Amino acid sequence: MKIANIVLAAVLTLINSAALAQQGLTGTITKIDRINGTIAIQREQSGTTGANTGGAAEEFKAQDRSSLDAVHAGDKVTYFSTETGGIKTITKLQKQ
Repeated sequence: MKIANIVLAAVLTLINSAALAQQGLTGTITKIDRINGTIAIQREQSGTTGANTGGAAEEFKAQDRSSLDAVHAGDKVTYFSTETGGIKTITKLQKQ
């Protein structure tokens, strides 16, 4: 019975992780390196008003470098990303 509970917990964790990976995130672009095809985004914090929003920006590779031409540092964006082998990649980027 304990093994079944452990397996069920592992499956639920994987399902939740997959669902979060498909959820669009919002943030503000802090840096764009068009030559190397990378972008840094500071994710918008959700929660209590006045909560600490000083989180560090995350750096991503752009799957489609042409998507970087439509945005600039300071723009608010919605984005979707994946992570493979420790490399975070933007799969979809939309300016708000």
